[in-house]
Amino acid sequence: MELRHLRYFVALAEELSFTRAASKMHVTQSTLSHQIRQIEEEIGQPLFDRIGKRVVITDAGEALLASATRALREVDEGLRLMKSSPDPLVGTLRVGATHTFNVKLIPQCLALFLDKHPSVRVVVREMFASEVARHVASGEGDLGITYQPDQPGKLHFEALYVEEMTLAVGAGHPFAKRRRVRGIELHKLRMILPTRSSSTRRILEDALRSVNAEPIVVAEMDSLAASIELVRQSDLATVISRLAAPDAEGVEIIPLENPTPTRTPGLLTRSGEPAGAAVRSFAGILRRIVRQHSHVQPS
Repeated sequence: MELRHLRYFVALAEELSFTRAASKMHVTQSTLSHQIRQIEEEIGQPLFDRIGKRVVITDAGEALLASATRALREVDEGLRLMKSSPDPLVGTLRVGATHTFNVKLIPQCLALFLDKHPSVRVVVREMFASEVARHVASGEGDLGITYQPDQPGKLHFEALYVEEMTLAVGAGHPFAKRRRVRGIELHKLRMILPTRSSSTRRILEDALRSVNAEPIVVAEMDSLAASIELVRQSDLATVISRLAAPDAEGVEIIPLENPTPTRTPGLLTRSGEPAGAAVRSFAGILRRIVRQHSHVQPS
């Protein structure tokens, strides 16, 4: 399906007349009819009912219309911005992020963003996922990089990928040479976990509860760097994001299975408000970096 197909479809959905829609798109009625048939053949169901001279949109057409209208609006806005004379970005970009993304992802994005927009000042605040949501919703932040909030309210969440959690242990740990570890094997295992204020803690506990596994939590820490250093210097284990996994000597990263705890990171902005140029640029860089990581799964 090409972009022109969506434009023809939206025109007909708005006019509900082949004559008026063809005139609006500056094509013949036969051309318009042919394009609509191509879309219907591709998706395998009718988008319009032809009742005599009347045209009525079907339920499938209504479902497609919302997505098609939004997609065309975003494409047109992008084209408009590309055609306009780009002025150097200035001002301040305020980003809120959970600690997982501050380890590697945010620094990578910042390096590219600041190289491209040296006149922009960036302020990054590290906080819990719930705090990121409040930070953006209140207007104190322009962009959040976090997990989907339980109650988004006036926030828009764009999922980026599905993130798998992994086990991190020191080189001398009994699991250090394992290729994978099952969830039930974490039962009675001495571990470092995030504090109960963290959404990650709830995700892990729910996953382990499903297989009746209850680790021995001997330390609670929200600092990823501190947790990894403690793992390196002790016989303790912890669970971390694969994307945030350190390239550090003395720490082994092992996949978890049955179950594999997962999270869905994404971008958080205020809904109903057009994103500023700095937000769009930073978000675009973030999407590209995420796609370059072969181990993340598209959402």
